Amino acid sequence: MPRPFRALGVERDTSVPASGQAPDEATRPADAAAEPDHGADEVAEAADEEALRAEGSSSVPSVGGTRAAASGAPSSSDAESAPAGPAAPGASPAPAGPSAPRSSRDRARVAAIIPAKDEARRIAATVRAVRAIPGVDLILVVDDGSEDDTQHAAREAGAVVVRHSHNRGRAAALETGAAVVAMRDVPGRPPRSLLLLAADLAEAAVNVAPLIPPIFAGTADMTVALLPPAPTGRGMVVGAARRAIAQLTGWTPDAPLSPLRCLTRAAFEAATPLAHGAGIEPAMTIDLLRRGFRVLEVPIELRHHPAGGALRNQVRRVAGARDVELAINARRMGAAADAVRDRLAPPARRGR
Repeated sequence: MPRPFRALGVERDTSVPASGQAPDEATRPADAAAEPDHGADEVAEAADEEALRAEGSSSVPSVGGTRAAASGAPSSSDAESAPAGPAAPGASPAPAGPSAPRSSRDRARVAAIIPAKDEARRIAATVRAVRAIPGVDLILVVDDGSEDDTQHAAREAGAVVVRHSHNRGRAAALETGAAVVAMRDVPGRPPRSLLLLAADLAEAAVNVAPLIPPIFAGTADMTVALLPPAPTGRGMVVGAARRAIAQLTGWTPDAPLSPLRCLTRAAFEAATPLAHGAGIEPAMTIDLLRRGFRVLEVPIELRHHPAGGALRNQVRRVAGARDVELAINARRMGAAADAVRDRLAPPARRGR
């Protein structure tokens, strides 16, 4: 099984709050959902109904015929009920856990966050597929200013829906979704982990299930989907992101731009505010590794081909390359500033 990577000599940054609040007013769910002209009342009613359903059921239907991860990761039910085994040689020690099986009250849970923009044709199939993933008890679709029936299709398929009045981008949608999930977490229970998905996965969304067990088992703080090789036209951007992550963290990922991820609430809070656009993923990896979190790539049998014509995809690739470059440059500057501070710090402080 692949070993999670943690940057050498870096301790977990425990100063990051895990309050679940959105980083700024732009991503507060109250602002996102309070739109009298866009069906806000319906959104709130659907959210309340979903909350009642979620609290009334402590189990999630299993996936018939779903293949396990190539790494042989345990099923989510096993990860929830069994104590963690001995750590693999050379792997970072997993956090100590209870020796007894978890009660239904303390059972680990996952919320799927799906940003969506004009995905009425595919969002319902995506939501239905995610509902079949073990451990997922909340599916939240953030309608990011769609002009079609995305919000209605998602709600009818069983998702909780919040809506932005205009398109704010994937980063804002993820932060809005995480804030809404935090509001739905029950005090006294462990916060839900977050499964970050794409709206156009359709039926293939069920194949991301192997991302969850390492999070439940406590062997990784973030898992990243390692998809089968496919021509994307982004080879130069992927290579640049891979080299930057290796330079800044010491780890060379195979999938530096993969958007399909599962991470703990603490890890998500540590990665916020998120970078813009396609810079989200490499920035998230760099930020978490530099703060001492563990990252693991998990092979996933899924082929993701974003919808859109050739011109639209070309524009998307150009914008993505710009976003990745900006995010990486910001982290390089941050690393340089940290190095200067370390050199100027008094010896006593430097050794802390």
